[in-house]
Amino acid sequence: MKLVAVLMLTALPLYCYAGSGCETLETVISMTANRNVSVSELINYVQDFIPGEDTEKAIIFLKEGFFHLSEETVEKFLELQEMIFSSFWCAQY
Repeated sequence: MKLVAVLMLTALPLYCYAGSGCETLETVISMTANRNVSVSELINYVQDFIPGEDTEKAIIFLKEGFFHLSEETVEKFLELQEMIFSSFWCAQY
């Protein structure tokens, strides 16, 4: 699961760096952590970033992993992401 997270979080910042801002990355992370968003909704949203079936399976595995986390863990994960997005580096781009 850690490898999947690394893959997802390395592809999207490159997209953000290309000039669109971090909005897409923030949306994907919030959709991944949100238990009310289904796996198919997430897959539909990130379809442009999925080069093949293996990546799609990895995204499904990542999303399903969040279903098994406690609410407290998900909240702390989202807090960490907020700190990263509000950091100096992300604010520059």
